[in-house]
Amino acid sequence: MPLRNRNIWHASTPNPSWAAVEAFAQHHTHPATRPNTAALTSTARHSRAAGLPDYAVSPSQGKFLALHCRTAGVTHALEVGTLGGYAAVWLASENPGLKLVTIERDPHHAAVARENLAAAGLLKGASSPEGRVEVVEGAALEVLSRLREEVQAGKRERFGFVFIDADKVNNWRYFQLARDMLRPNSVICVDNVVREGDLADLQNDDPYVEGCREVVEKAGREPGIDAVVVQTVSDKSYDGWLWAVVS
Repeated sequence: MPLRNRNIWHASTPNPSWAAVEAFAQHHTHPATRPNTAALTSTARHSRAAGLPDYAVSPSQGKFLALHCRTAGVTHALEVGTLGGYAAVWLASENPGLKLVTIERDPHHAAVARENLAAAGLLKGASSPEGRVEVVEGAALEVLSRLREEVQAGKRERFGFVFIDADKVNNWRYFQLARDMLRPNSVICVDNVVREGDLADLQNDDPYVEGCREVVEKAGREPGIDAVVVQTVSDKSYDGWLWAVVS
């Protein structure tokens, strides 16, 4: 029997307490009076209206990533998988000194993200060079290779944090390319690796599950990397991410 079937709170029947706790905690820890609440709410609403899939991080996850960047003093961050820009708004709006490069393959998603980021006053472009979020459209492997060349040539600053939230098949390849662009003691976070518990089901050969298993296994063996998998529950149901410190 696959391990996921022994999980009482499988995603098809999520625990209602998870969403209730998320809503309660978010209401008190990030009240509507916060300056970026309107931008975050608008980004989520506009992304849904534009038909984007519901793949964005939960509010608590987005804020956690943003607070990490603040406490770690991150000034340059990289995101693989922009979607509608919800995580990007969290990262940049909570950290006024942070510059973010975010990569999106889907032209429609990239267009929606640019609209959301422009509305939030964060988009960097020809008409707004003072913006702090640069949306780069294209296949992530190609864009990451190009960014790596620019970083190694001194044309771009090294990154202090990387958030990988794209197709899972290429997780390890994204991880390797991102690692070459980091400052010492930086973090790479790979989202959605638990897959409702399927990560530990060794008989599950779904390509996305295998891609998650690969990045967890190889990060654990790689010299210079100290990693942990954190399981999460929220209104996004049951999942988790790989948190890897790269020395």
